[in-house]
Amino acid sequence: MAVPRRLRVAMYTASDPDHDTRVLREADTLAIAGHDVVLIARVRTENAWPPDSRRPSGVRLVRIPRDVGWGARRRRDLRRVRYPWRARGLVIRRLASDLRAGPACWPRALARTGGTLLALPWIVYAYMGYRLPGHVLPTARSGGQLDYILTTQRSLESWIAVAPTVAPDADVHHGHDFTGLWAAVAAAARNGGKVVYDSHEYYPESGRHARQGLLAKWWLRRHERSLASRAVALVTVNQTLERLLRRSLGFSRSVVVHNAPPRWTPPDPFPDLLRQRLRLGPEARIALYHGGLSPDRGLVQLCDAFSLLGMPDVHLVFMGRGELREELARRAADPRAGGRIHLLDPVSPDELADWVASADVGLMPNLPVTANERLSTPNKLFESIAVGLPVVSSDFPERRRIILEDPLGPLGALCDPTEPASIAAAIRSILQRSAEDRVALRARILQAAHERWNWETEGGRLVALYEAVRAGA
Repeated sequence: MAVPRRLRVAMYTASDPDHDTRVLREADTLAIAGHDVVLIARVRTENAWPPDSRRPSGVRLVRIPRDVGWGARRRRDLRRVRYPWRARGLVIRRLASDLRAGPACWPRALARTGGTLLALPWIVYAYMGYRLPGHVLPTARSGGQLDYILTTQRSLESWIAVAPTVAPDADVHHGHDFTGLWAAVAAAARNGGKVVYDSHEYYPESGRHARQGLLAKWWLRRHERSLASRAVALVTVNQTLERLLRRSLGFSRSVVVHNAPPRWTPPDPFPDLLRQRLRLGPEARIALYHGGLSPDRGLVQLCDAFSLLGMPDVHLVFMGRGELREELARRAADPRAGGRIHLLDPVSPDELADWVASADVGLMPNLPVTANERLSTPNKLFESIAVGLPVVSSDFPERRRIILEDPLGPLGALCDPTEPASIAAAIRSILQRSAEDRVALRARILQAAHERWNWETEGGRLVALYEAVRAGA
């Protein structure tokens, strides 16, 4: 009987793999399934060592410093495109030097003069954009649309110049998100092999990309379509996003792999880490938000909802870091909060399940400010379900399907994240239940996690996709 051939898989991610559980789970799953996997990650310089290590699953991890290939010359080029009028002194000095050098250098002086005249419209346009308030013109000044395009292009050029040189000859190049896809396509062009696109989100509408203007978004979508045309299959995080990406990027083969953790068995005794850390009594109930503290997550509205809750034994806990941490600390220190708003640092992924399990309700009221937020099924959703924790989430279509339409019954409650009163009502609908009802609810959610929402199930879909690729489908 013929033994199935092991696939050589090269994965690419521009995020730190030590904090991206999805990337590590996928790499480990493919390695355990019998494939040779190399994970090439672009990390901050201080996290770049050891540059080459091996995980227990057999995955070889190669870390590339983020600033490799991004030198002074590229920064100087960007400054000259952003502020071309500032080079006038340099141009005048070189022109004068050519004229003084005699007839032999006059053709070069003529070329400099002609180049300056050709660049004059851009110089005027860039200067107008620099002087005008706001983003009236999409110029290349810092923060403008052309600046976004130039800096993104330059930064990714350094990544895709290095990643293929350290990548092995592979049967499949697996790119995580747009940045990883770019490296995977470059490596496949250099070394051969097929490309798989793993889209964790609707990239053109995520983070800083969502705040760009029409020109920058057009550039990003055009590049994503162009790169995706080289891929043979799409992997993504939920069904709604799968339909959108199949339609917009033209994929005929795709698979949904939700970000669900492995099956979790409650320890004995059951973890109570949050109450122990905060020195709270057993009667205190904890509403937990864990993850990035960024403006689009509805955290200010969550604090406002907490003031409307009317349940003095409930404590609101934020566990994470981000730009809103100072604002949340100010609200926690407000006497009106009564010492019932707490901030904790994040914990390692290996410890997270026990910390989340010690809460009474998990919170994720993301605001509908971008298409990516409305499409999202965040890690914290599945991390909560995995330990049997009921959730309160924004009423978005994909989350509604998971939370309210589970065969065993609802796994939590939905709310309008823009209305603090709606958030408060959803939290009360969970925490005002009797102790017996809350225990039964948690048991039902844990059962749903063991039957459906677990990595053993989700990872199997990824392995099946690779079996199809190996078979040449």
